[in-house]
Amino acid sequence: MLSVRNLQAYYGKSHVLHGVDLNVDQGEIVSLLGRNGVGRSTTAKAILGLVRCTGEIRFKGHDLTHVPTYRIAHLGIGYVPENRDIFPTLTVEENLALGLKGRTPAGWTYDDMYRLFPRLKERRNTHAGVLSGGEQQMLTLARTMMGDPELVIIDEPTEGLAPMVVALVADFLRELKGRGTSILLIEQKLTIALEISQRVYVMGHGRMVFEGTPDELRRNKLIRQEWLEV
Repeated sequence: MLSVRNLQAYYGKSHVLHGVDLNVDQGEIVSLLGRNGVGRSTTAKAILGLVRCTGEIRFKGHDLTHVPTYRIAHLGIGYVPENRDIFPTLTVEENLALGLKGRTPAGWTYDDMYRLFPRLKERRNTHAGVLSGGEQQMLTLARTMMGDPELVIIDEPTEGLAPMVVALVADFLRELKGRGTSILLIEQKLTIALEISQRVYVMGHGRMVFEGTPDELRRNKLIRQEWLEV
């Protein structure tokens, strides 16, 4: 479904990604692991056309190189950014409506979102700007899925959240897995990432240093010590 080859990315004159290769197959969940600052979020932004990059990015056979971000979204890629990017002056339900991109709810509905995140139903008429950080994260996840993406890129969905909210997000990821949605997950919490993923990549210094199954990473103490553990 998604194929990335020799991806190089830049912020100004800074060369951030150095030949990144990765694949995500139909219905597959892939986690991208690594310490902060190694290029995981930049990889996501490069796929979505949000940073200057070179290399080959293909989604369902479409060449995404130089394609505007809005067109990439309409091709079927959803994005949950780390900074959440909710619309603060709109209500919860208005935020969800924007996720539809002008279409009628299809694969995912308002009822689905309110079932998965009951707190959003309680606050459906509340302006998003006054929601807690955890509620805003729920809203961002829900809004993205309202567009019924075939592949969703999720950047650090549990960062800074209370354990109860982390558990809700984990249940949400399991629901996506059960529905066969392809996911590229950028996550610090190894427990969640290794539980739901079929494959994992580990990044270090702007390139991939490991690719394998969760069990292979569990057995590879050297990689964990050098590239993941504090």
